[in-house]
Amino acid sequence: MEYSLFTKLAAEFIGTAVLMVFGNGAVANVELKNTKGHHAGWLTIAMGYGFGVMFPVLMFGGVSGAHINPAMTLAQAINGMFPWDEVLPYIIAQLLGALVGQLIVFVTYYPHYRDTEEAEAIFGTFSTTDAYNSKVNYFVNEFFGTLMLVLGALCCLSLPWGAANPAAASIVVGFIVWGLVTSMGGPTGPGLNPARDLMPRLLHQLLPIPHKGSSRWGEAWIPVVAPILGAIVGAWLFCMLFA
Repeated sequence: MEYSLFTKLAAEFIGTAVLMVFGNGAVANVELKNTKGHHAGWLTIAMGYGFGVMFPVLMFGGVSGAHINPAMTLAQAINGMFPWDEVLPYIIAQLLGALVGQLIVFVTYYPHYRDTEEAEAIFGTFSTTDAYNSKVNYFVNEFFGTLMLVLGALCCLSLPWGAANPAAASIVVGFIVWGLVTSMGGPTGPGLNPARDLMPRLLHQLLPIPHKGSSRWGEAWIPVVAPILGAIVGAWLFCMLFA
């Protein structure tokens, strides 16, 4: 069934919002003061992001492709897998979805944002940064993490077994994200998605949160550019080797 562009954009908007609620919501549960999950650990965060990708792909993979990531959209278009006339609408829907999803996280954890005095913990519920404070390491981690994500997702969803069983493939994609956060997430988070980092960073700048600290705009280009380049290479490898 071919859906209208409006329906596809609605799927991308809602899907990206779901990603933010599950992913950054898990970070907020772990990092913010006086939550039920305070200090629950990295596996809780990894699970949140894994489910945050798995559920939108299950919900909307058959509608819009469930890119929920501007890097995925651009990478597919550049590699001839997606029409260019839908790229900008998809990205706008994803950016707005990320904005709304992050606002939901902020509203639901509002008392805990007020209680939390650690700027780093607050910022971590919005955006990424490098644990070693190295822009080079930041770029390298986001590049290779997104490359692995895009290559893995395209293989799972497009190769014969995944095309024959999209639900199973969608679940495996969620596990890829879960695995990436546990294995490659130590240095930066990770972001792996320009919308997931940029729009929450904007909200971090704008929202009146006590003790929130800097929004770190000097490095904000890294989790935008590095995932896009990594995604392009990942999609190219898929097309060259497996498509």
